[in-house]
Amino acid sequence: SYETWRKECLHKLLELWEQSLRKMARFCLSKEAGTRDKGKWNLPAGWVDVGVNPVEMVKKEVKEETGLDFEPTGLIGIYSSLRADLKEKHGITPHPISLDFRGKIVGGKLIDHNDEIDEVRWFTPDEIMPMDKNTLRDENIKISVQDYFAGRNFPLDIIRHTVQK
Repeated sequence: SYETWRKECLHKLLELWEQSLRKMARFCLSKEAGTRDKGKWNLPAGWVDVGVNPVEMVKKEVKEETGLDFEPTGLIGIYSSLRADLKEKHGITPHPISLDFRGKIVGGKLIDHNDEIDEVRWFTPDEIMPMDKNTLRDENIKISVQDYFAGRNFPLDIIRHTVQK
């Protein structure tokens, strides 16, 4: 029937649109230079300076590590990454908590490298997903990419930043 044909066509169009969107979406990763994760790809990241709002900090880190001006629009998720793989080599077990933001690039120019970063590149999800612990700093990056496509988007005001004096 016409109705069945129309539904099948619409379903196929939606499938193609989703595949196209997935191929067009790119994530900016930076290759670590002088850290214990030298040579591994990572999302632009850094430690939150004392007293700085995490939303402002992500803008600063993206600028420093990529040269791009980033405007966060939401929070994809909060990720806990116990790095037991570093215990034997470094004598410690880091346990960073990362806040992964979604947003838009509003300016700037992509850099090639700097003192902390060997290289900066755009990757598609299909390039990120096969990466392993030898090429990707944290497995949580792949979970964050999946969460992005699942539509996870928490409002920025979920982050309550206070300074007690």
